[in-house]
Formats: sequence, structure tokens, C-alpha cells
Amino acid sequence: MVLRSHSCTTIHLILLYFCINAFTSFANDTISVNQTLSGDQTIVSAGDNFVLGFFKPGKSPRHYIGIWFSKVPNQTVVWVANREIPVSDPNTAKLLISGGNLVLLNELGSEIWSTAVNSTSAVNSSLAAVLRDDGNLVLSDGTGSNPRSGQILWQSFDNPVHTWLPGGKIAYDKITERKQLLTSWKNEEDPAMGLFSLELDPNGSQYLIKWNRSEEYWTSGAWNGHIFSLVPEMRLTSYFNFSYVNNTNESYFTYSMHDPAVISRFIMDVSGQIKQLTIVNDNDWNLFWTQPREQCQVHDYCGGFGSCQNALPFCSCLPGFRVRNQSDWDLKDYSGGCVREMSLQCNGSNGRGDKFWPVTDVGLPVNEKPLTVGSVGECESSCFNDCSCTAYAYDEGIGCSVWNGDLVNLQQLNEGDGNGKVIHIRLSASSQVFSGSKNSKGSMIGVVAGCVGGALVVVAVVAGLIWRRRKRAVGSSKAVEGSLAVFAYKDLQNATKNFSDKLGGGGFGSVFKGTLPDSTVIAAKKLESITQGEKQFRTEVSTIGTIQHVNLVRLRGFCSEGSKKLLVYDYMENGSLDSHLFHANEIKFLDWKTRYQIALGIARGLSYLHEKCRDCIIHCDIKPENILLDPEFCPKVADFGLAKLVGRDFSRVLTTMRGTRGYLAPEWISGVAITAKADVYSYGMMLFELVSGRRNSESSEDGTVKFFPSWAANAVVNGGDILGLLDPVLDRNADTEQVLKICKIACWCIQDDEDTRPSMGQVSQILEGVMDVNVPPIPRSLQVFVETQEHIVFFTDSSTDQSSQAKSNASSNASSNSMNSVLSSTG
Repeated sequence: MVLRSHSCTTIHLILLYFCINAFTSFANDTISVNQTLSGDQTIVSAGDNFVLGFFKPGKSPRHYIGIWFSKVPNQTVVWVANREIPVSDPNTAKLLISGGNLVLLNELGSEIWSTAVNSTSAVNSSLAAVLRDDGNLVLSDGTGSNPRSGQILWQSFDNPVHTWLPGGKIAYDKITERKQLLTSWKNEEDPAMGLFSLELDPNGSQYLIKWNRSEEYWTSGAWNGHIFSLVPEMRLTSYFNFSYVNNTNESYFTYSMHDPAVISRFIMDVSGQIKQLTIVNDNDWNLFWTQPREQCQVHDYCGGFGSCQNALPFCSCLPGFRVRNQSDWDLKDYSGGCVREMSLQCNGSNGRGDKFWPVTDVGLPVNEKPLTVGSVGECESSCFNDCSCTAYAYDEGIGCSVWNGDLVNLQQLNEGDGNGKVIHIRLSASSQVFSGSKNSKGSMIGVVAGCVGGALVVVAVVAGLIWRRRKRAVGSSKAVEGSLAVFAYKDLQNATKNFSDKLGGGGFGSVFKGTLPDSTVIAAKKLESITQGEKQFRTEVSTIGTIQHVNLVRLRGFCSEGSKKLLVYDYMENGSLDSHLFHANEIKFLDWKTRYQIALGIARGLSYLHEKCRDCIIHCDIKPENILLDPEFCPKVADFGLAKLVGRDFSRVLTTMRGTRGYLAPEWISGVAITAKADVYSYGMMLFELVSGRRNSESSEDGTVKFFPSWAANAVVNGGDILGLLDPVLDRNADTEQVLKICKIACWCIQDDEDTRPSMGQVSQILEGVMDVNVPPIPRSLQVFVETQEHIVFFTDSSTDQSSQAKSNASSNASSNSMNSVLSSTG
């Protein structure tokens, strides 16, 4: 009996504990009068979408009241109350309703945040703060029985921080002239107001991104009723429904989701970029869209005397400077910029003073001051004689420019970019930059003398080891540079039987099959028309060798002996995609599931090259011949990075690209600068061939040539027989929605205006099912065919020998060239 009584008492105590805990943890969505929220207590929206409570960002010891997603594993905060004034102890801080407002008291009982409503309901017991399922925290004076009803006194949607949720607004109040805007966090662990803001232009229906609320560096373009004029990507998705309201009191944009199951948000990121992220079928945020596209387009991103490059790490300090605040930089707040390692001397004393250090291949900083001088020497003297002058640049075509004060928006470009300039930075003559640039006399002599003896011994030992290794491993490519094998030309000559087994060729050279002494089968590519010097060639090849992705062909090594330049790749036993599309038979062919996975794999590989590499790599020659298939038919993009190896003289490259005219974007013809969107166009043309199993321009049995993209585009836009577009060997055996999706993507990819084309990252997301895709417009170039050539037919000589592969290819190329001449006239 005693034991039984003791058990009952224990059970009662446990039940009492859970009752108390259930009350204090706010197992609902409301904070009512006489309730407080402290410590780890939270309230949760009715549908379990959002949580409100105390949080601390990252490793920061500071605590804030905020709202975050409930169903996203990694805490993603969407709103912060006390972003400027954190609390150190959430257990003694309190969030409660007092004096008609929702207020936050710190550990000392002082009010540090309030909804600041001039309410007449100060003693109204029905006041309540409700966290709604859309993430909006609402303070209302509803009736006692229903705190969710009544007049809204204040809501978090009217006071956004850095996140814009569906249903929220970015607005301009015409009466008070107040802007409702997004502002970035200071850094990843500090939600205090940062430097970047997204706001509505009070003079037009467009968005602006500003630095320090003053310097505008991006605009969305005007709203045309459907999209923003400078955001053509909005055409690509049916996820979002944007609307613009403009009345006498206010103007604002808002948006909603067509599919409520899709979790989405816009953020004004600490990077100074506006980003749109979504979660569809998994728990990871997918970047749907970002502007500005390049990090270095963000104004003053790296701070004074910082240098920006569009690859990680984005920011570095100029020579002679060091990071001002390393802890801020570690949190991706680069606004503090860099400071001098040594103070300037101006004209100095005792013969000491300042010097200029040249920095090459840069985009010049902003706020330059032009000077009228006759030579580079006069330009340097003008800057040297002005103690406030920090840098100068001289260009024959532009003249002399000087800068006073901090250098802002200086961008480091790629070597050989063509747009790079030289800027001369003023430094103290005592700077380590100068002492390290040459062998100075004095102390340096002793150091050099002391090292020479030891260095000679080391060189002798190393030379002996290399000689022994090469002697032991003749023909086996054991000399390694980085992760790449360095092959001797004669060894590759032996491996390929004097380059007798040719696998194919293209604009960059011919490929030969070979076998190494260890029985490894390789593909050796002999490069043509290499214009680079030895050092630059090895640098570029080493860069290509570091790029690893499941959908990219792996580079094993290279050979560089004078004019003989070769690249050595893994051999793909299933050959190239064109052999399976254009030379297949009814017994051996690619089924639809495999084709779809090939399309997705290629998109992922190109997305990696365009968006994930240190420098954006534009392939410039996407076609089925350059897509290789491994034993499991996993696609591997080949020949990436070769455009840079042969130089960026695209007019010359164009003339050497044999048989690829049908994949060239209009901008190739018009002569404008080539971007990654040229690869997107080529990918789109290749998608059509993946669907049809034949060249886009191919002769039919009646002697005509049909241009397949026009046929497919009309079927997509006008609701034609989608499965009728398929390769006949598939016998209409395919997923209709997938075929339609791929045809839509292909049509978007070949739009005449490159800004209208999606990125390869977006293409990957569409194929993965992360994004939806709208019905595309028929490209103007294809419409020209519709208007001028009925049924998209080109008539050829009916006596053409269709069995002749050479004549068939000639016909295909002729049609492709006709296509490009139309693109040239319409693009």
C-alpha cells in the first residue's frame, strides 16, 4: 500500500509538471494580456508553419525576439523585433502586452522594443498578439472570446526586416512619405541594420537596391503588368503571382504562391544581393533567382582599398594593405575594407617618401578625377605632388585619372580579360611590397649567400630523384604537376599508335584513342591554334584539372612540348551522345528515362561550370559530340575550358567550329560579347535533338528539310501532339509531362534575347521538379520561318542521295547556316 500510494503521488506530480509546462510553453499561437514569454518559451502558428521566440544567430552570445520557419531543419529567421538592441539573458527578459502595446523588456526591466501603437485599448483585456500561419505577427483588439478577430493595431508585415514573405508588401506611403523596405543584416550573426536595402521607387513602379540608403546600384525596371522589364526570368515560372497596387494613399507590390505547399522567401542578403529562395520537395533552400547577378556589381562591397573578384574569396586587400577588422570579414561583412600596413610619408624626409605600386588587370574604382596632362609621367607627378592623391591611372585613349581618399569598387579581373586597366597605388616607400619585389643589398645579401649553398645541394638531390623516377617510369607519365600527369609527346604517340585511332574532332582539335603502359584506356586531344605561352597554358590547364564534377569529363594530364599541346582524358566506352541519337537502331537506342537523365546531367554540369567554379567557364561548343557517356550512361560534358586555352578571339574560333553552326546563339553572329547564355542556347538546340533523335535540320524522304525546333515550338505553344515529336524508335513510350517540360525548356533556352533565357541552374531546378516552367513565346527567329516558309520546310534537290552520310551532313549544315543567317537578321 505504501508503494502504491507513493506511485500515485509520483504520477500526480508528473501530471502537474506537464500541465504547468504546457501552459508556460504557450502551446498555441497567441500572447494574451497577463502572459509573458521568456527563455525557451515559444508560440507556434496554428498550422505549425512559423515559431516566435528568443533566438541567437550563429555563435553570437546575443539574443533576439524573432520569427522563424517551423518546418525547416536549419533555423531560418524571417523577422526580428529588437534587431538593434539584443538581450544577454533571455531567461530574465520578457515579451508581453503592456500599455496597449507588445513590448520587450530586458533583464533589467527596461523597455528595449515596442510596437509603439497609440492605442486607446491600454486596459483592454482582449488585446492579443497572434502569430499567423503566413508568418505575420499581429497585435489586435479582438473580443475576449476570439483574440484573432478585431481591429489590427500593428503587424510585422508592415515592419519587415530582411525577409519578404508571400502576402507581405514592399510599399511607399504617399501620405507620410514612409518607405516600407527590406534591409540586410549587418553580418551573418548580427541582425542590426546593414548597408543594403530593397525599396520601392516612389517615382515609378520599380524596385531599387541601394547602398547606405543613398547609392542606387540595381533596378528591376518598370512593372509592365506581368513582369519587371529587367527581370525576364519572371516569365519562366508559374510559382509566383505578383500584383501592383497604386492608389492615392500608397503604392506597393505583393505576391502570393500558386502552390501553398511551396515555401518561399525573398531576402535582402548581407551580400548586397536580393535573393529568392524556395523549398519544394526537400528540406534545402534552392536559390531561384538573385540580383545583381555578379557579386562585384554590389556597390562598395569590399570597402575602401578592398579588391573584389567574382569568385571566392570575393574580397581581398590591395598590396600594402591589411584587413581592418578580420572578425567582421569572417562573418562576410567586408564593409570596413582595408587599412594601410604603413602610413604614407607624403614627400617624406631624408630622401624617403612614397612610391607607386602598379596593380594590373583591374576594373578602375569609382569617383575618379580626370586631369588634362600630356603623358603618363605628368599624370604620376600630379598625383605624387598632391598628398591626398592615393592612386592614378593613365590610358592613351582616356588620359589621366586620379583618386583622392579611399578606393572604392575596384575589381580584379581575369588575366587577359581585355577590359583590364592598370592602376598605380600610392604606398609608403618603406612598405614590404617594395622590399619584397627585388633583391635589395645589405641584409638581403647575407640571406642569399647563406641559402645558396643549401639550395644547390637540394637542387642536386631533387634532380637526381627526378632523373631516377623518369628512368624507371619511361612512358608511364609519373611526373606530376599538381593533380595532373605530365606526358611526354612520344609517350602519347606510342599510346595512340601514332594517332591512328581517331575518335572525333571539333573546333578545338582532334581526339584519338590510346592505351597507357598500365592498360589504362585514354582519349588524347591534340589542340589546334594555341596562342598562349607555356606558363599561361600550364596555368589554365592546371585550373581545368582542379574542376571535378560527376557530369564533367575528368582531365588526367597534359602534354606541352613547344607547339605540341595535348590533353589526356578518361576514355568513355559508351562514346558520345550523337552516336546514340543519330546512328542508333531499333534494337539499341536510348529510352526516354535515360534521355531525361542525360538532359538533367548535362544541365548540372554546365551549371557547375557557369556558377560554381572560381571563374565562370563558358564552354562555347555544346553539341551532342561533346557529351560523353560512361558505362551507366551518365553524361559527361567534354572540352570545357578549351575556349580560353585557344584564346578569346571568338571570330576565329567561330570559323574553325566545323559542323556546329546549328548550335550557335545569335550573339555569335552579331559579334557582341559572349556570355554563359550562349551555352544555354546551344543546350536548348541539343535538347530538341535529344527529343527527336535526329539533327534539327534533317532531310526527309520527300527531299525536304524540316527545321525541328519550329515544329516543336508550335506544338508546345499551340497544344499539338507532344508525343508525336518523339524519336520514332521510342514508339511514343515516354512521360508526356516530361517531354512537354523539356520542349518548353528548349524553347526558353533558344530565345533571341539572351536575358530572356534561363540560367543553367534554373534549367536544372526545372528538370529536378524544384521549379515549374511556363509556356514560352515562340522565338522571333522561328516566327520568321513560320511566316516565310510554310510548314517550316526548305526544298532541296530531290535527287539527293539520302544514303550518303556526307551529303546528309552537308544538307544539315546548309540548313543550319540558313538558320543562323535569319538569326543574324532578326537578333
